[in-house]
Amino acid sequence: MTRHCLVLGGARSGKTAFAERLALHAGARPAYLATADILDGEMRDRVTSHKASRGVRFTTIEEPIDLSHTILKAGNDHDVILVDCLTLWITNLLIANEDVATAVGELSATLMEFRQAKVILVSNEVGLGIVPDNAMARTFRDLAGSAHQRLAEICDDVYFVAAGLPLAMKGDAPPPLS
Repeated sequence: MTRHCLVLGGARSGKTAFAERLALHAGARPAYLATADILDGEMRDRVTSHKASRGVRFTTIEEPIDLSHTILKAGNDHDVILVDCLTLWITNLLIANEDVATAVGELSATLMEFRQAKVILVSNEVGLGIVPDNAMARTFRDLAGSAHQRLAEICDDVYFVAAGLPLAMKGDAPPPLS
């Protein structure tokens, strides 16, 4: 049985590096499903840096909106799919005036049925700071929190990463990934 996984953490917490090690440990044909939509030079530099750090270990698939369909398609060729990251995906949905709750529901339903490959979802935990001072930021925080709760419910393993150290919140203890 394939165990799907949610990896949460703050910005620069080490969550992506942990998820990459987890993916490489879990399969021989990993895909990296990147949700970043390059809107400016700074984001272009970040994407270039991320790609360089991954090297050739992952097949990179770029999809900013349609995660469910892309996961299903990637499952034909890959035994593990790392999705990085859900908060960028939610941002992309908001910018495109898509219904985030519907998209999260579709992703959740896809994951509940999808067993061709392990899916590792990475997301920023944005609910640990102060209450944002504007309505759009509060809406984003609330949507991300709701998405995390829904996906954590259906994922077999949930980890929280801080200072590069993973804490198992649900499921198995993190495997030794050295």
